Amino acid sequence: MLHSRIKDEIKTALRAREALRLSVLRSMLAAFVNELVATKRTPQGELTDEEALAVIARLARQRKDSIEQFRAGGREDLVTIEEAELRVLETYLPQQMPREEIERITREKMAGLNIATKENAGTLMKALMAELKGRADGAVVKGVVDALLA
Repeated sequence: MLHSRIKDEIKTALRAREALRLSVLRSMLAAFVNELVATKRTPQGELTDEEALAVIARLARQRKDSIEQFRAGGREDLVTIEEAELRVLETYLPQQMPREEIERITREKMAGLNIATKENAGTLMKALMAELKGRADGAVVKGVVDALLA
């Protein structure tokens, strides 16, 4: 399980004195515990792999938002740190689907659901995200849907 793998990798990062990796792994573990508590389970429990991936994806999204904000504020020193943390997080996420593949699946879904206007974009997004869960970034999927329904 991913949750227990992260716990083991904390020990490895400690021994190897990898400060950045250790910091990211510890923040992931803290987020896992927070998720367990939020779902009314004991902090000693373990998340399923799907739940753990959702938490890691959320952490990655937070890093991307921070990078954007720091860049806008001219804080390149903080951008560098956030980018390094994001690279560590991304090693635990599944490979993201290329935009061309998302477009192909979106076209198929549009034909299957008989959707041709922006009014039904919500229905299309819901169907796509259910199918592409974890394999595609929601922002990219929304961009594809908006472009195809424009």
